[in-house]
Amino acid sequence: MNSEQEIYKHLFENSGEGMLVTNNRGIIEIVNPSLLQLFGYQKSELIGQRIEILVPDAVKNQHQKHREGYTSHPEKRKMGGNMDLLAKRKNGTEFSVEIGLNYCSINNDLKVVAIVTDITERVEASKKLKQLNKELEQKITTRTLELEKSQKLYNLISRNFPRGIISVFDKDLNYIFTEGQELDRIGFSSLNLIGKSYTERFKNSIGKLIKEKLDLVFNGEGISFEFEENGAFYVVNAVPLKSLDGNVEQALVIEKNITESKLAQQKVKDNLEKEIELNELKSRFVSMASHEFRTPLSTIMSSATLAGKYAEKEQQEKRDKHLNRIKSSVKNLTSILNDFLSIDKLEDGKIQLTKSEFLFEELVLEATDEMEYYLKKDQHITFHNEISKTQLVYSDRNVIKNILINLLSNASKYSAKGKEIILKLNPINKDVQIEIIDKGIGIPEKEQGKIFNNRFFRAGNATNIEGTGLGLTIVKKYLSLIGGDISFKSKEDVGTTFTITISNILL
Repeated sequence: MNSEQEIYKHLFENSGEGMLVTNNRGIIEIVNPSLLQLFGYQKSELIGQRIEILVPDAVKNQHQKHREGYTSHPEKRKMGGNMDLLAKRKNGTEFSVEIGLNYCSINNDLKVVAIVTDITERVEASKKLKQLNKELEQKITTRTLELEKSQKLYNLISRNFPRGIISVFDKDLNYIFTEGQELDRIGFSSLNLIGKSYTERFKNSIGKLIKEKLDLVFNGEGISFEFEENGAFYVVNAVPLKSLDGNVEQALVIEKNITESKLAQQKVKDNLEKEIELNELKSRFVSMASHEFRTPLSTIMSSATLAGKYAEKEQQEKRDKHLNRIKSSVKNLTSILNDFLSIDKLEDGKIQLTKSEFLFEELVLEATDEMEYYLKKDQHITFHNEISKTQLVYSDRNVIKNILINLLSNASKYSAKGKEIILKLNPINKDVQIEIIDKGIGIPEKEQGKIFNNRFFRAGNATNIEGTGLGLTIVKKYLSLIGGDISFKSKEDVGTTFTITISNILL
């Protein structure tokens, strides 16, 4: 028996995939250890049984009809890759499988070869292949089988090795043997590789890697490694094939396409990162809500109670004090609810732009007038306008107004009483540039990268100031709707300048 025949024999007996052979009546004639392990049977319990012993009860009749149809018109076929194909273990449990079918005729008898893969355990494929290689190394030079009867069968098994390639190289790294379903996918065949160098397929840096690894095998080492080629990921197990005198003459290399499991691992990683982000978001929301809702509600309750105690006419001033506190708290709650409603509408795509022509200065003055009610004591807005009073723009009036009020409100909120807020307008070609400058607490440098990207985020120096942390997120989303952008410069305890550019709106 030559080495290629030995390879066929040991591939069948020691393959990590479950394999079996039936006759044309569906009677199981040959099984390999992997299939027995997969289904939990002893060899004596399966030989002579119909293949339906491995099929769930609910589909046995249907399977028998399909089997009879297959034996009438046999063909190479792969089942279970994109559908829920189930098999049944000895203990009655069911699991998903992928089955590769092929056939051959031996002594005028039809033999059906099935390769069964448990696709629920793909992540363990590397371990199984390592075990396969170890067993192949130990047994590759052992027992002899009858060549004429087995050669077709083992060749068929190699040719249908699922999602992988089985190759044998000589010392010069020329292909002696190569087969497997993956060859078809990458556009090669055994005919155009056998007798040629490994460089026929592997080029550039991958070719260098393969040579380094196979040199280790010819030094007597069994190896396992991974590589990427044209977007596909492979795990490779390689072992030396020794002659009877103990010299390494050839290397057996088994490649397995693990792209699906790699992508699945990445998906799990991405989902985990999203889950961590969501948990952080929930924590920030709970922290914000517990403070921002509880404080004004407590103020309303206490002020309402105290206001009721001042029943005399001359106590009106004290009643007014508590009524103003109630109004202020209601204003805070209204602002919080407006933030939630705005972010919800923006993310659900419920904001419909209504563009029109309008005087830009008129809009800005309207926004600053409305802000007067919200400014702290002795705060004032200084307006510097380089745009003509008669300058028309074309955009969504309400969106721009909401952006201005949001940023002016922040400037007031994070500045002390009596501090000036500066609002500048500048035309740049067809664009409008808006600067809002405050002399407030500023944003700590180490936290500036989180301002636009983290919902409910409050800088460390702003935790005692009312707010949801949604304002700048809302502004950025509004600007994306109207073709605008925002940037800022800030220094802690000095102040912050927000710069907005809205493109192509000047008429």
